[in-house]
Amino acid sequence: MTTRDFSIITAMQQPLTTHTVSTTERSQLLDVTDLVRRVVREQRLLDGMAILYVPHTTAAVTINENADPDVLHDLLAKLNSLVPKNESGYRHSEGNSDSHVKTSLVGNSAIVLVERGALVLGQWQGIFFCEFDGPRQRQLLVRLVDFNAASRTAGSS
Repeated sequence: MTTRDFSIITAMQQPLTTHTVSTTERSQLLDVTDLVRRVVREQRLLDGMAILYVPHTTAAVTINENADPDVLHDLLAKLNSLVPKNESGYRHSEGNSDSHVKTSLVGNSAIVLVERGALVLGQWQGIFFCEFDGPRQRQLLVRLVDFNAASRTAGSS
């Protein structure tokens, strides 16, 4: 096993954190960038990555522009036009087939690098929780991976 392999195994032992996200609309993009920054700060991660996961079939997570709110509006508008709520071909009886399709298109996970304790995001980027079947109480799971865990462990023995 190489040192790099050992650091990944050690890092995966960091606690998984679960965060409640409350949505207020059927389709909504909520900026969770500060929430992820807080987790990185509280767990004192310097260099590594944050793995974000949404354990729902009608909600997702994505990284996109957070400087202009019109971008979020445009994203939701395009998703709604591509995947309308009511379409004759849907068979799922709950009436939220469009929400399942949107989640599959956007994805339920994202990875953000962390360097010197800061999220590595572009100047205009933010992390967004994507609600497609709200309003609801949802969960966002965050697992941090510490790229330096093995060197700290080796130095302490």
